[in-house]
Amino acid sequence: MIMLYAENLINPRFIGLVLVGIAAAATAFALLQPILEPDRLSRRMKLVGDEREEIRRRERERLGNKASLRVTPKAYMKRVVDQFNLTRWLGTETAKRQLAMAGYRSPGAETGFLFFRMISPIIAVVFSIFYLFVLQVLDQPILIRVMIVIVAAILGIKAPEIYLSNRISKRQTEIRAAWPDALDLALICVESGMSVEHAFRKVSAEIAIQSLTLAEELAVMTAELSYLPDRRLAFENLAMRTGLDSIKAVTTALIQAERYGTPVGQALRVLSQESRDLRMTAAEKKAAALPPKLTVPMILFFLPVLFVVILTPAAIQIMR
Repeated sequence: MIMLYAENLINPRFIGLVLVGIAAAATAFALLQPILEPDRLSRRMKLVGDEREEIRRRERERLGNKASLRVTPKAYMKRVVDQFNLTRWLGTETAKRQLAMAGYRSPGAETGFLFFRMISPIIAVVFSIFYLFVLQVLDQPILIRVMIVIVAAILGIKAPEIYLSNRISKRQTEIRAAWPDALDLALICVESGMSVEHAFRKVSAEIAIQSLTLAEELAVMTAELSYLPDRRLAFENLAMRTGLDSIKAVTTALIQAERYGTPVGQALRVLSQESRDLRMTAAEKKAAALPPKLTVPMILFFLPVLFVVILTPAAIQIMR
């Protein structure tokens, strides 16, 4: 039986059938991949549409219409948050601002953050107690194990904040890379005669190829420009959601243009050039920091291999 399998494996006909099957599977995968791949742009634009509906709902509430389009958070999370009054004990304005900067603007985001901020230290403590005192994996004194449990509790408390910080950092990096190009597009639209609102709406559609996050933020800003009573709030909300100095400078210029009637095109031109200079400065800073970072890997990995290559022939000659 084994010899029969071995003969089939080396049979050219069998090998040809296997190769044909692999080629057919690869062809089917290449044809079906565009269909099966999720449409990230449509999903983000749907989220922007939901945010636009939320803005409409708030404005209707302000005018006396109480129609609700808000998506309610999960029931058990909301029940726990309300029962323990976590909004009072764990909720802060800083956390709300960080949630907005991380891209979580729904009412369920704050509820989920408060829920995990309470439950994560409990899970960390229970897991560490079970691991250290029940299973007794570490053969250490009780005082050291208690200290490990305390450290696990602290890490559990900080885990949601660390997650938010990482999320904010990734979003800001993506927005910072695409922002100068978005300003150039906005400058072209404004100088062609478009209003600021229509210009940023066009930019949000075009910049989605490069940065979905920035496209989403600009689309939300244009929706707020349409529905908020004070247009200044829309620009301030954009600066608050992103937390970038370059965007704050642009929103300040747009607010001044709205208030005093100053030309927007010249301000956008100057700010676009400044954003590009800042991006180039950041790239040069990373390039300047590269040689010190490569010193340790070169000492640990390159130099020993280089010494072996150079000294081995000489050692062989000496031994002979």
